[in-house]
Amino acid sequence: MSDLKARFEQAAQQVQQLPKRPDNDALLKLYALYKQGTLGDVTGSRPGILDMQGRMKYDSWVKLKGTSNEQAMNDYIALVDQLKSAVK
Repeated sequence: MSDLKARFEQAAQQVQQLPKRPDNDALLKLYALYKQGTLGDVTGSRPGILDMQGRMKYDSWVKLKGTSNEQAMNDYIALVDQLKSAVK
C-alpha cells in the first residue's frame, strides 16, 4: 500500500474521532474529497429536488471533476489536519 493511501485511510479514521462535529461546509468538502480520492469523477445523475442532502453532496463532488485521485487524497489529508488543529 502506498504511503499516500495509508495516510489517507488514517485521516479518514481520524475525522471520525474529532471531538467536535465539523460544520456542514467542511463535511461536504470532506465527502467530496473522499469520493474523488476513492472513486474519481462523479457518476450518475443529480438527485431529485426532494433529496436536498443528496443534491448538496453531488454538487460538492461535481466541483472536483478532473481532480486526480492523488490530489484529492492530499487535499483530504490537509483538511483533516486543519480540522484537528482547529479543535485544539
